[in-house]
Amino acid sequence: MSSQEEQEKVVQFPKDGKRDEPKRTPSSVEKIWGKDITRHGYVGVPSILIRAQRRLGLNSTQLNIIIQLLEYWWDPGRKPYPPKQELADRLGLTPKAVQVNMRALEQAGLLRREVRKTQSGDYNSNIYHLDGLVERVRALEPEFQAVREAREKVSRDAKAAETPAGLRATRARGGQGR
Repeated sequence: MSSQEEQEKVVQFPKDGKRDEPKRTPSSVEKIWGKDITRHGYVGVPSILIRAQRRLGLNSTQLNIIIQLLEYWWDPGRKPYPPKQELADRLGLTPKAVQVNMRALEQAGLLRREVRKTQSGDYNSNIYHLDGLVERVRALEPEFQAVREAREKVSRDAKAAETPAGLRATRARGGQGR
């Protein structure tokens, strides 16, 4: 093999140590808020949860507590366990107000608290299971989908009526034409 052939087979690494990686397209959230904000993270809150707040029986404090818990729940296998005091500080509430609202969420079947203790037996922050909330929101999805499909059908029908064929049909029935 000639020296030139050997040179052609050598993979050249960038001199500055950086690879030529394709640039990532910013997410819509990043486009709205900016990279400086989103690099600190953001929370996925299903729109159905927000839209069905009243139907789920959630007051504004309870919804805010749920959103705070969702901020801590980034891994499906690891349930959130923030201290009540931290939630109270974030929400501008007393720890007792957080506890009372958590109890209401638990009674509604949306949240389950699991007591957590340290190795020495002292109480630690609770683990919060949101399985009940997830199940209730999932149960609402078919209804939200049916509403979406009905809305899309109305939109399609309105657009079809605006086409020339739709206008001809309207004129043939004695309706208003152009």
